Amino acid sequence: MIPHADDFHRVTHPLHGIQYVFLDRDGVINRKAPEGQYIGRWRDFHLLPGVEEAIAALNRSGLRVIVITNQRGVALGRYTRADVEALHDRLREHLASHGARIDAFYYCPHDRNQCDCRKPGTGLFEQAFRDFPEASRANSVVIGDSISDIEAARRLGLPAIFIEGDPETRKPGAAQATTLADAVCASLPEAVRAFLP
Repeated sequence: MIPHADDFHRVTHPLHGIQYVFLDRDGVINRKAPEGQYIGRWRDFHLLPGVEEAIAALNRSGLRVIVITNQRGVALGRYTRADVEALHDRLREHLASHGARIDAFYYCPHDRNQCDCRKPGTGLFEQAFRDFPEASRANSVVIGDSISDIEAARRLGLPAIFIEGDPETRKPGAAQATTLADAVCASLPEAVRAFLP
């Protein structure tokens, strides 16, 4: 049975020894755009409730927070790599004003079937493991809101928490992601409170 945050008092803590938290971006940190739309600029980027404090709590606990995100909008010409990096700089500034930080961002700018870095490919995770050599399968967790996040975690042998998010913008495959994940939560703050104290 997949533990849900509401049932946490009845399950053994599944994430003992975690030091690295790999977060998806859209749908976990910020409000996901409707299917077929993309977020490439700060004016369209709206953080979800409680995310700043959740990330700050991870930082205070000594965990490293790394964002791994597919940004297909670059390949489609909706925005540029520079736009993505500028958005991430603004996000860093915003989080810093709330006592929070993200230690690194990795993004895939490619279209489907063009690379090994687009999730569920594992290329971005492998790059992060090279850049953070103390990170390993034994001390890392993936938190994401799509089947591609959970499948990438499974390919790497990492535990995964599925964020259910908003039903109106949820991608296809959510039911399968719920089955594959080690735990299911409604939001990043809920996941942090329940599984990453």
